[in-house]
Amino acid sequence: MPSLYEDAKAPLEQRLDDLLAQMTLEEKIGQLSMKQAKTDRDLLRSEHVGTIIGARGQETVALQREVGDQHRLRIPLLFSLDCIHGHALQPGATIFPTQLGLSQAWNPELTEEIGRVTAREMACTGIHWTFSPVLDIARDLRWGRIGETFGEDPYLAGLLGAALVKGYQGEDLADPESVLACAKHFAGYCDTVGGRDAAETTLSKRHFLRDTIPPYQPVIDAGCATVMAGYQAVLGTPCSANRWLLTDLLREQMGFDGFVVSDWCNLDWMIERQFTCATMEEASALALPAGNDMAMASEDFPRACLAAVQNGDLALNAIDLACRRILHAKFVLGLFDEKRYPKLERAPQVLGCWDYQILSLEAAAQSIVLLKNEKNTLPLSGEHKRIAVIGPNADDAINLMGDWSFGDGEPSRWADRTDVMEYVTAQTTVLAGLRNHVGNRAQVLHAKGCGVTAGDDDEADIAAAVTLAGGCDLIIAVVGDSRATQGEYKDRANLNLSGRQQELLDQLDWLGKPLVVVLVSTKPLSIPTAAQQADALIYACSPGMRGPEALANLLFGNFNFSGKLTVSFPWHVGQQPVRYNLEPGWHNWGQHYIDLPPESAGSLFAFGHGLSYTTFAYEKLTVVNSKLAQGEPLVVKVSIRNTGDREGTEITQLYIRDRVASVTRPEKLLRGFARTRLAPDETKTISFEVPFDDLAVMGADCEWVIEPGEFDVLVGPSSVDETLLAARFTYEAGK
Repeated sequence: MPSLYEDAKAPLEQRLDDLLAQMTLEEKIGQLSMKQAKTDRDLLRSEHVGTIIGARGQETVALQREVGDQHRLRIPLLFSLDCIHGHALQPGATIFPTQLGLSQAWNPELTEEIGRVTAREMACTGIHWTFSPVLDIARDLRWGRIGETFGEDPYLAGLLGAALVKGYQGEDLADPESVLACAKHFAGYCDTVGGRDAAETTLSKRHFLRDTIPPYQPVIDAGCATVMAGYQAVLGTPCSANRWLLTDLLREQMGFDGFVVSDWCNLDWMIERQFTCATMEEASALALPAGNDMAMASEDFPRACLAAVQNGDLALNAIDLACRRILHAKFVLGLFDEKRYPKLERAPQVLGCWDYQILSLEAAAQSIVLLKNEKNTLPLSGEHKRIAVIGPNADDAINLMGDWSFGDGEPSRWADRTDVMEYVTAQTTVLAGLRNHVGNRAQVLHAKGCGVTAGDDDEADIAAAVTLAGGCDLIIAVVGDSRATQGEYKDRANLNLSGRQQELLDQLDWLGKPLVVVLVSTKPLSIPTAAQQADALIYACSPGMRGPEALANLLFGNFNFSGKLTVSFPWHVGQQPVRYNLEPGWHNWGQHYIDLPPESAGSLFAFGHGLSYTTFAYEKLTVVNSKLAQGEPLVVKVSIRNTGDREGTEITQLYIRDRVASVTRPEKLLRGFARTRLAPDETKTISFEVPFDDLAVMGADCEWVIEPGEFDVLVGPSSVDETLLAARFTYEAGK
């Protein structure tokens, strides 16, 4: 006779109670362990492992049958994978722009749709759980993982993160095409010293709560099922052993009710790198009561956890609570019932299908940013008959895709993977995209010129590239970074164009030809010289598999640019951080470093900046309720007119400035935005409603408070004050 937990119609909590009552201690501990797909099957069975990372497709079916079905209680396996910007580690799947690239579209609806597509592609290859969204905030551009963030603003990151969660998880996690989302890296992984990956977070508690935590709240409110603990320490305690962080803050204050997984080998780090524990038994006894429910890839965890219980260092109720949370997710996801096995036969029709390719194209088109366009260099017309496409990223598909794609590593690490290599070579490059677009209307000639780094300059021939370009009437230089210079473990001390790329641009500039510079990179780089040399400058932030087609259409005016920056460009690495939402100070606000030019007091290109082939005018900024009552939302209206001769989409931004407060705070904060499409000479009135709580400041006591006084509302096309209309309103307490 089947047990109650096997009855899909029984109440969930009763199913959980029934299953837990039948499980041994060793079986419960096994549910708290995540192991790699390559782990020996006998070990997976003997340790009752409940979660696998790295399996795909038929491998998930085999593991489920050989491990899950062989379990005494037939507890299903949970399969996980880093599907960060599409199911991009799966050959044939759709690859979207990275999170940073996507954020430059400022489009939550598009972000949610991408999450939904990613979930569908994951589900048909047997993956139940993605380690996304990344809610770290871009602070120090030296950090290798900036491209995985949604940018430098917590408000925008929270909205886009919540949209991605809704896409992944759908209306119901039991839906065959829904997967678990995971908010990461909780918290402060982005705030480490020196831009060093996984170094300690040294923020004060107030700044940590004010700047780092806010993007997680809307994601938790959206129902995010899981959270990943960061590698580093917060206030001196490693995240996976930090009860204040994982229980007091995350669960009790923020209302999270899912389960927490460590990042890769966090418990091992506590022993080997952070030196807060001497043994895995100690690490287990600290992590579980703190609120870390699952250990990712810590090989000794099952044995050590059992020993900690037997030694009396770890209470049984901590095991039971963590196990219940994880099993709850498996029940809700439907793994005990109809979702135990994926419908692999659907994969050929789902992965990379035409509709998803078109979505990838749309995402790339919205996310590529036009930074500069002097002399109306763009859009290109038919007058150019010989076009030189020069640079190391001109004919490279891999560097367009960003991290966590194509097998996640250097080409040398997966050169023997035929499936991946065929997939890579099939991708369109910038060069191929331009040639496909131009056809026989013009000659598109190519020379690499140099590599991205000095180490790959064996075939460098700048002179040959310059000679080729000299015989053309337009130069498109495609420069930037590469998989070797970005991502996890790849922090940089220098943000300049690496290798001999700037030398290549110098010589191309000397030719005096129209020069279009396309920066293909995972994050902003320090490019003041290149920006000065370029007649037109474009930032294509890891635009994904349809990025080249989107770029070609943008260059020739078939599409119009609408993307805007979500991370500020620095003049020099020594300015870090140079984000828009810094707190004013430094003797004279607007002061510059004495060894940089005066114009470098701010960023090279500011948060929110982005040009179009048309122009927009803002007028009639109106605060509907200029004297706010307590709890009343702020209502603002502004008119925007397309003053150019072609249709365009403008991203309008709303900022709030608290004029006087009891504590220091950022000069202004983003509190609203809108995408508006306008025909030539068309005018629309945009309305914003800013929740009353968005006026809050975090006081010296680390509590959010809305203080009475005067505020400015600033509305316009970027974060630069000179571009913004301003109006004032007041809040008087008790009125």
